[in-house]
Amino acid sequence: PCPQQEMDIPHVIDEEMLQRAVEEQGPQDPENPAASIAKAEGIQREHVRRLRLDFRKILKIDHLWEFTCLTKLQLDNNVINKIQGLESLTNLVWLDLSFNHIEVIEGLNTLLKLENLSLYNNRISVIENMDSLVHLQVVSLGNNLLSQLDNIVYLRKFENLRTLNLAGNPFCKDENYKALIAAYLQGLVYLDYRLVDEAARETGLVRYQDALEELRHEEEEATRAMEAKRRAEEELQMHREAFVEFLNGPYLFDSMYAGDPEAAKLACLPGLNTLQQVVLCMQMFELGLQQWERRKAEVDCFFECYQEAVADNRKRGAQLVNDFQGSIRETLAEMQHSTEPRVLEAQRNQFREDLSQLCDTLLTVELQLVNQLEDIIKEFERNVSEMIGGFLETLQGIYPFCRDLENQHHEKLQEIALATLDRVAKGTMEQEMPDDVLALFVDKDTLQSAVGASHDIHLLRIDNREDELVTRVNKWVTELMKTIQNDEVKRNRKRMAEIFHYADYMKEQMRETLDQETG
Repeated sequence: PCPQQEMDIPHVIDEEMLQRAVEEQGPQDPENPAASIAKAEGIQREHVRRLRLDFRKILKIDHLWEFTCLTKLQLDNNVINKIQGLESLTNLVWLDLSFNHIEVIEGLNTLLKLENLSLYNNRISVIENMDSLVHLQVVSLGNNLLSQLDNIVYLRKFENLRTLNLAGNPFCKDENYKALIAAYLQGLVYLDYRLVDEAARETGLVRYQDALEELRHEEEEATRAMEAKRRAEEELQMHREAFVEFLNGPYLFDSMYAGDPEAAKLACLPGLNTLQQVVLCMQMFELGLQQWERRKAEVDCFFECYQEAVADNRKRGAQLVNDFQGSIRETLAEMQHSTEPRVLEAQRNQFREDLSQLCDTLLTVELQLVNQLEDIIKEFERNVSEMIGGFLETLQGIYPFCRDLENQHHEKLQEIALATLDRVAKGTMEQEMPDDVLALFVDKDTLQSAVGASHDIHLLRIDNREDELVTRVNKWVTELMKTIQNDEVKRNRKRMAEIFHYADYMKEQMRETLDQETG
């Protein structure tokens, strides 16, 4: 194809395009060191803060997942038809997608820090899918296909919204356009590049008073519902962490009957009482919450002690380095002005000896910390294991009572079922039974098989819940201790690397000083 045809072909963002963009833009941006780094070592995406990809015939957004520190992204004046590939850009504050072919607002849910969003001159007909963008201050949706003023209601959720551009949309022709927006978005300062007309706002507040009052009432109801849902979710999460979710009610009983149609049929037999396990479940529930509070206090205490020990150690190390820096500064200054080779050699040897001694001291301090943290971790593991052991022992002592209740219920059910079978056979049943229940009473074998199968299902449900509890508790302990151990290994390796890097840095300082003297 000819050069003009190549220019007209839509593109997907690829490595070549990204490298070229970073190299072109870096030198003009003193806050963006990515250009020089990219030339020397290839693109270091974690350093890029701003990126312009405008006027490049881009059709599809891709290959941006490593630009995690990006705060400003320009993708305007392309041929993009779908918002995608932005999920990892969680630090984005400013996003320009104007002058594209976008029809639906989507793919922005993870951009929680976004403040400025431009979708100007696209093909959008509905304002939607921006609920998580709570920090939005500036939104440009001009020159789109918005025809319903109801879209404005959606924007009320953005409490920080101060600047809004909607000019060029079909609904702008409505004579009530400005008054409605000014009334519905009372925090808005600029509309369509102009200060909001306060007279229009007052007119709108009067004209839409009833509608606004009803809307506020609906919003308050929705807010209360969301708050109740949030509290319920937080409470359920706490119950999960305590390993007793759904035990503060008839859930275990209900789960025993789930998938057991025979039990539901037999439950209607006259004289059969409901299986009462709620009291036992509440005992387990309350015990679980008490133990959770104890574990949480123990975990919080451990991490507080851990962080305090690390902070004290770093403070001690910093003091050692500061003392060394103070003494060595004079030595380096003397070396710069020294002319006697013998004196210079002595100073150099003394510098090396002092640096070696400092490194040995820092390594010794780190080793002391490692030993101290090892003792803290071991004590914490013992305490947690004792807590968990006692918790499981107590709970596993309650589950047999659940099984006893089920066995008693089964015996009573069997007794009532056989008596009912006898009455059915003799035709002396006073109470009519549904046909599906009556089908169980054709003979003794069929009836006993149904009662026995139901009993087995119930016992299996209880066993599974107990096994699940033990497995989850033990897994929590194992994963917690593994995470702590791994984090400590990483901390130790990082600290060791810091010490050795510091030593290399000081040696380089000495070499530079000697080079200056030689020069």
